[in-house]
Amino acid sequence: MDYVLAALVGLFIAMGVYLLLSRSVIRMLIGMTILGNGVNLLIFTAGRVTREVAPIIPSALEQPSGPIANPLPQALILTAIVIGFSMFAFLLVLAFRAYQSLDADNTDTMRLAEPEQTPNPPLSY
Repeated sequence: MDYVLAALVGLFIAMGVYLLLSRSVIRMLIGMTILGNGVNLLIFTAGRVTREVAPIIPSALEQPSGPIANPLPQALILTAIVIGFSMFAFLLVLAFRAYQSLDADNTDTMRLAEPEQTPNPPLSY
């Protein structure tokens, strides 16, 4: 099971990086979301996927009697899901507004602040 999850993490991260490198704003947005899901799955896999009991210790015991689940990766992933969704919503609205005002989805045609007749910046220093 760990090998399948590791392959899925690699696939998510590779696909996210590939989509982030494209010139379309929507593809970049989808790539960032897929990359975030890949990182969430990586954290979840690093916390070991097991079927253990919840980490609740009865009052009569000083320490748990058997193996318990680790709640920290699950809490981190839940927080990352909320932050990722809010970032996705913000960037979706930002991409929509950029498309409305510039009438372009390609990042090469979104050069509104650069005058057309000026020379290009130097490629090296």
